[in-house]
Amino acid sequence: MTLTLDAAGRRVRLDPRDPAFFDDPYRAYAAIRAAAPTFFWEDYGFWCFAAHADVSALLRDKRFGRQILHVMSRDELGWPAPKPHLAPFDALERQSLLEMEPPEHTRLRNLVNRAFVSRQVEKLAPRIAALAHQRIDAFARDGEADLIEAFATPIPVAVIMDLLGAPREIGPQLLDWSHRMMAMYQFGVTRAVEDIAANAAREFADFMRGYARARRADLRDDLISQLLAAESEEGKLSEDELVTTCILLLNAGHEATVHAIGNAAKTILERRLDPQDIFADAKTTEAAVEELLRLDAPLHLFTRYALDDVEFSGLRLRKGQKIGLLLGAANRDVARFADPDAFQPGRDPNPHVAFGAGIHFCIGARLARLEMAVALPILFQRLPGLRFANRPRYRDAFHFHGLEALAARWDQGAPTRR
Repeated sequence: MTLTLDAAGRRVRLDPRDPAFFDDPYRAYAAIRAAAPTFFWEDYGFWCFAAHADVSALLRDKRFGRQILHVMSRDELGWPAPKPHLAPFDALERQSLLEMEPPEHTRLRNLVNRAFVSRQVEKLAPRIAALAHQRIDAFARDGEADLIEAFATPIPVAVIMDLLGAPREIGPQLLDWSHRMMAMYQFGVTRAVEDIAANAAREFADFMRGYARARRADLRDDLISQLLAAESEEGKLSEDELVTTCILLLNAGHEATVHAIGNAAKTILERRLDPQDIFADAKTTEAAVEELLRLDAPLHLFTRYALDDVEFSGLRLRKGQKIGLLLGAANRDVARFADPDAFQPGRDPNPHVAFGAGIHFCIGARLARLEMAVALPILFQRLPGLRFANRPRYRDAFHFHGLEALAARWDQGAPTRR
């Protein structure tokens, strides 16, 4: 890894696409935090924060927002005109709950929140357990599998499809569109990636628009029906917002959870943790899930804009400046977590920022936690002697920190019954 660190000038040069970095960013985080926890990341071109106290505060600081064009023009920001070929992708971005600020954000989030309240989410536990068993039934006798493809991916995809009210059988197509769109968030995007993402966004939006219209005459107990009901009430929700919200939830609803499950399984195997111990009961399972999320979070970089001239922690930021919050670095800050690289599920409290904080706190956090708490114990119970088949490596996608694959073996002939 080539890390150039100017502590006095608080400047860092580090290629986010360096395999040595994205495969293990924690060594770089530790060095940066020790020398300059607030630093200008030359490769990205904006100031970043690696200390837990700063990241936690900035996630909640209303002087910063996810969007800036509601208070400044592109000319004032010095931005070029939008790229015409990215129009389908940009259209979805503009209507995205993740990019909105109050009052639009508040209105839309309140509508979506209904599907993610505790009592609704908890009802999904039996369904998640059944899915986990079904997936293992499909490959248990093989003795070896890629757990990302065979286990970590299909479960969250099926769950979010059920929650929304879309048929599971179209999941693979939606997953393909999602992956092509998510490539836009990696560092150094090329024109080819942009074209692929734009086409995926167009196809995804066209499908979702047609599906939503077909469902207007077939309302059920699902999120699409709730949004369609809100759309029919003038002023509450537009069709574009409905389509974009469904796409966002399908994308975010599987992306982070796939990586959370995969990263957690890797951590357990890599550190030789005892699944029977850490998943002994509901209380220990809950604590283990929180610590697994802290140790290897699925999202590492969250950006925001200064909505006015701001001074924070001695740094003066101009209105319109972008900042980067390093969630993965904050979660291993020795100033907040004793022995931060160790697995210690007894941490209480455990104020990790794996799901963010403030108004943009992950709306699906309860669901992601439940999926981990249900699926991981079943995985290790059903596949005794689970171990790496080869060394797992992370994807070339620094923002979304997750494994390319998790090839694993288990004891042949061992009981894998439910």
